[in-house]
Amino acid sequence: MTAKECREILERISIGRFGCSREDQPYVVPIYFVYEPDHLYGFATGGQKIDWMRTNPKVCVEMDEITNHFQWTSVVLCGRYRELPDLPQYAEERDHARKLLETRSLWWQTAVASRRLKSGDDFIPPLFYCIEIDSMTGYRAAVDAGESVTATATRVSSTSN
Repeated sequence: MTAKECREILERISIGRFGCSREDQPYVVPIYFVYEPDHLYGFATGGQKIDWMRTNPKVCVEMDEITNHFQWTSVVLCGRYRELPDLPQYAEERDHARKLLETRSLWWQTAVASRRLKSGDDFIPPLFYCIEIDSMTGYRAAVDAGESVTATATRVSSTSN
Protein backbone atom coordinates (compact mmCIF):
# COMPACT_ATOMS: atom_id res chain seq x y z
CA MET A 1 0.00 0.00 0.00
CA THR A 2 1.15 3.54 -0.63
CA ALA A 3 1.59 6.20 2.05
CA LYS A 4 -1.49 7.94 0.64
CA GLU A 5 -3.58 4.75 0.94
CA CYS A 6 -2.43 4.27 4.55
CA ARG A 7 -3.38 7.86 5.42
CA GLU A 8 -6.82 7.43 3.79
CA ILE A 9 -7.50 4.40 6.00
CA LEU A 10 -6.35 6.26 9.11
CA GLU A 11 -8.77 9.07 8.27
CA ARG A 12 -11.71 6.62 8.11
CA ILE A 13 -10.95 4.39 11.09
CA SER A 14 -11.25 5.45 14.72
CA ILE A 15 -10.61 2.25 16.68
CA GLY A 16 -7.36 0.31 16.81
CA ARG A 17 -5.19 -1.91 18.96
CA PHE A 18 -2.54 -0.11 20.90
CA GLY A 19 0.70 -1.77 21.99
CA CYS A 20 3.18 -0.56 24.57
CA SER A 21 5.76 -2.31 26.73
CA ARG A 22 7.56 -2.05 30.02
CA GLU A 23 10.36 -4.22 31.39
CA ASP A 24 10.12 -6.60 28.39
CA GLN A 25 6.38 -7.14 28.93
CA PRO A 26 4.05 -6.16 26.05
CA TYR A 27 0.56 -4.81 26.68
CA VAL A 28 -2.12 -4.43 23.99
CA VAL A 29 -5.50 -2.70 24.42
CA PRO A 30 -8.15 -1.24 22.12
CA ILE A 31 -8.08 2.54 21.74
CA TYR A 32 -10.24 5.20 20.17
CA PHE A 33 -8.31 7.80 18.19
CA VAL A 34 -8.45 10.44 15.50
CA TYR A 35 -5.78 10.81 12.84
CA GLU A 36 -4.13 13.99 11.65
CA PRO A 37 -1.05 13.90 9.40
CA ASP A 38 1.88 12.49 11.39
CA HIS A 39 -0.21 12.25 14.60
CA LEU A 40 -2.87 10.21 16.35
CA TYR A 41 -4.79 11.90 19.16
CA GLY A 42 -6.45 9.94 21.92
CA PHE A 43 -8.19 10.20 25.25
CA ALA A 44 -7.72 8.09 28.35
CA THR A 45 -8.48 8.21 32.05
CA GLY A 46 -5.23 6.93 33.50
CA GLY A 47 -4.28 3.38 34.33
CA GLN A 48 -1.76 0.78 33.21
CA LYS A 49 -1.49 1.96 29.59
CA ILE A 50 -0.67 5.53 30.64
CA ASP A 51 1.73 4.40 33.39
CA TRP A 52 3.61 2.22 30.92
CA MET A 53 3.76 4.90 28.21
CA ARG A 54 5.17 7.38 30.71
CA THR A 55 7.97 4.88 31.37
CA ASN A 56 8.52 3.87 27.73
CA PRO A 57 7.02 6.27 25.15
CA LYS A 58 7.68 3.94 22.17
CA VAL A 59 4.33 2.57 21.01
CA CYS A 60 2.65 0.73 18.15
CA VAL A 61 -0.93 0.99 16.87
CA GLU A 62 -2.66 -1.43 14.50
CA MET A 63 -6.02 -0.88 12.82
CA ASP A 64 -8.06 -2.84 10.26
CA GLU A 65 -10.77 -2.47 7.66
CA ILE A 66 -12.24 -5.92 7.08
CA THR A 67 -14.66 -6.62 4.24
CA ASN A 68 -14.51 -10.40 4.57
CA HIS A 69 -12.03 -13.19 5.30
CA PHE A 70 -10.22 -12.63 2.00
CA GLN A 71 -10.47 -8.85 1.64
CA TRP A 72 -8.99 -6.61 4.30
CA THR A 73 -6.56 -3.79 4.85
CA SER A 74 -4.43 -3.15 7.88
CA VAL A 75 -2.19 -0.27 8.92
CA VAL A 76 0.50 -0.65 11.58
CA LEU A 77 2.27 2.44 12.82
CA CYS A 78 5.11 3.02 15.23
CA GLY A 79 5.54 6.23 17.14
CA ARG A 80 6.11 8.04 20.38
CA TYR A 81 3.63 8.86 23.14
CA ARG A 82 3.38 12.45 24.26
CA GLU A 83 0.97 13.45 27.01
CA LEU A 84 -1.02 16.67 26.77
CA PRO A 85 -1.48 17.62 30.44
CA ASP A 86 -3.89 20.26 31.68
CA LEU A 87 -1.20 22.96 31.80
CA PRO A 88 -1.06 26.34 30.04
CA GLN A 89 1.76 25.37 27.65
CA TYR A 90 -0.34 22.44 26.34
CA ALA A 91 -3.72 24.23 26.26
CA GLU A 92 -3.80 24.92 22.51
CA GLU A 93 -2.82 21.39 21.42
CA ARG A 94 -5.03 19.80 24.08
CA ASP A 95 -8.00 21.84 22.85
CA HIS A 96 -7.14 20.90 19.26
CA ALA A 97 -7.08 17.19 20.20
CA ARG A 98 -10.43 17.48 21.99
CA LYS A 99 -12.03 19.24 18.99
CA LEU A 100 -10.73 16.56 16.60
CA LEU A 101 -12.01 13.77 18.85
CA GLU A 102 -15.41 15.45 19.18
CA THR A 103 -15.95 14.93 15.45
CA ARG A 104 -16.34 11.22 16.22
CA SER A 105 -19.43 9.84 17.93
CA LEU A 106 -19.05 8.74 21.58
CA TRP A 107 -15.26 9.27 21.55
CA TRP A 108 -15.09 9.54 25.33
CA GLN A 109 -17.56 6.87 26.40
CA THR A 110 -15.41 3.74 26.65
CA ALA A 111 -12.65 5.26 28.78
CA VAL A 112 -14.99 7.14 31.13
CA ALA A 113 -17.49 4.29 31.52
CA SER A 114 -14.73 1.81 32.33
CA ARG A 115 -13.08 4.08 34.90
CA ARG A 116 -16.44 4.94 36.55
CA LEU A 117 -17.22 1.25 36.98
CA LYS A 118 -13.85 0.65 38.63
CA SER A 119 -13.76 3.74 40.82
CA GLY A 120 -17.41 4.60 41.46
CA ASP A 121 -16.44 8.25 40.95
CA ASP A 122 -18.57 10.46 38.70
CA PHE A 123 -15.73 12.90 37.99
CA ILE A 124 -12.91 11.34 36.02
CA PRO A 125 -10.17 13.77 34.95
CA PRO A 126 -9.56 13.51 31.19
CA LEU A 127 -6.12 12.70 29.87
CA PHE A 128 -5.40 13.65 26.26
CA TYR A 129 -2.35 12.38 24.41
CA CYS A 130 -0.66 12.47 21.04
CA ILE A 131 1.15 9.67 19.25
CA GLU A 132 3.78 11.19 16.98
CA ILE A 133 4.00 8.80 14.03
CA ASP A 134 7.53 7.76 13.06
CA SER A 135 6.64 5.08 10.49
CA MET A 136 3.71 3.08 9.17
CA THR A 137 3.20 -0.07 7.17
CA GLY A 138 0.13 -0.88 5.11
CA TYR A 139 -1.06 -4.38 4.26
CA ARG A 140 -3.83 -5.43 1.94
CA ALA A 141 -5.31 -8.82 1.11
CA ALA A 142 -7.59 -9.11 -1.88
CA VAL A 143 -9.04 -11.77 -4.12
CA ASP A 144 -7.57 -11.35 -7.60
CA ALA A 145 -9.27 -12.20 -10.88
CA GLY A 146 -8.08 -15.84 -10.65
CA GLU A 147 -9.68 -16.11 -7.16
CA SER A 148 -6.37 -16.59 -5.37
CA VAL A 149 -5.68 -14.43 -2.35
CA THR A 150 -2.81 -11.97 -2.60
CA ALA A 151 -1.35 -9.73 0.08
CA THR A 152 0.81 -6.68 -0.37
CA ALA A 153 2.81 -4.70 2.13
CA THR A 154 4.72 -1.46 1.93
CA ARG A 155 6.62 0.35 4.65
CA VAL A 156 6.20 4.09 4.41
CA SER A 157 7.58 6.99 6.42
CA SER A 158 5.14 9.40 7.99
CA THR A 159 7.23 12.26 6.68
CA SER A 160 6.45 11.32 3.06
CA ASN A 161 3.47 13.12 1.60
